[in-house]
Amino acid sequence: MIRSGVVSNYVALAQLGRVSRSRVTQMTSLLNLAPDIQEEILFLRSKEAERLGISEPVLRKLTATLLWTKQREQWRSLRRPRITRVEN
Repeated sequence: MIRSGVVSNYVALAQLGRVSRSRVTQMTSLLNLAPDIQEEILFLRSKEAERLGISEPVLRKLTATLLWTKQREQWRSLRRPRITRVEN
């Protein structure tokens, strides 16, 4: 919407979406993810994301890494099933 000129900036976009400016910034930061990771996220089933512990805050941390090769390494690590240990 910003790119096409429908809204002028993140403030206007946030008002339109009835969210905070920081939430708009957080969501748009997901555009910094490598395209293949974005695609995987789009098709990730909610049950699988829950099982793997993949959430928006986790993805936000991943967007802080701007090198796609590093992102892919971190993403692969996130996609590995976690082994839970049962204590007696």
